[in-house]
Amino acid sequence: MEKIMNRRILSVKERGKWLFLELDGAQFLLIHLGMGGDLLHFSPGDTLPEKYKFKFHFMNGSGFTINFWWFGYIHLIDKKQLNTHKLTHALGLSPLDEAFTLEYFKQILNSRKSRVKSFLLNQKRVAEIGNVYVQDILFRAQLHPNRKMNTLTVQEVESLYFSMKKTLLKSIEKGGLIHERDFYGNKGRFSEEDFLVAYKTGKHCPLCATPIEKIKTGNTSSYICPTCQK
Repeated sequence: MEKIMNRRILSVKERGKWLFLELDGAQFLLIHLGMGGDLLHFSPGDTLPEKYKFKFHFMNGSGFTINFWWFGYIHLIDKKQLNTHKLTHALGLSPLDEAFTLEYFKQILNSRKSRVKSFLLNQKRVAEIGNVYVQDILFRAQLHPNRKMNTLTVQEVESLYFSMKKTLLKSIEKGGLIHERDFYGNKGRFSEEDFLVAYKTGKHCPLCATPIEKIKTGNTSSYICPTCQK
């Protein structure tokens, strides 16, 4: 960490589940919270979190701490390495990125034979979607997680595209999931009450009242309405 002492943060950008902190001196600090964690600001005199892995101080006495539960990353790289970094160079775009247009989405799924859920969770194809959000994304689009991408109709592709955006924006409007906190410690308000089918095994589908089922899809579990999702 001595390499970043007395350095200025010029910009902060996100892509998928990564944060890119641009430093002076043509370097970037890449941060990934892995399976979950916190990146929390503190002011001079504030009580720090009980647990954290890293602590960064600014010249005015404020700063931020980073804690992650499993598989977190902090990498310092040169700017010229951005296009070759093994964990970030191949990241896909977020559905909320301006460049993630409907036409772009159609191009990246063109003739793909992978299952729709696997495709959406592949960070090289679509960044930012995890196993919580993908449940309601597929329900809104009325797609079964095991559908093959190359079987989707034009209308289904468009429905899936807008479903991704709507689901992610709803979470952002509520500050993220209830177990998450923003930079200033505010807890998210997006809870199971807001989910449509995710983690609601046995409860009624909000569209047709069919009981929601939990099924195994590859290495993950999926929550579906067997009537609405085909």
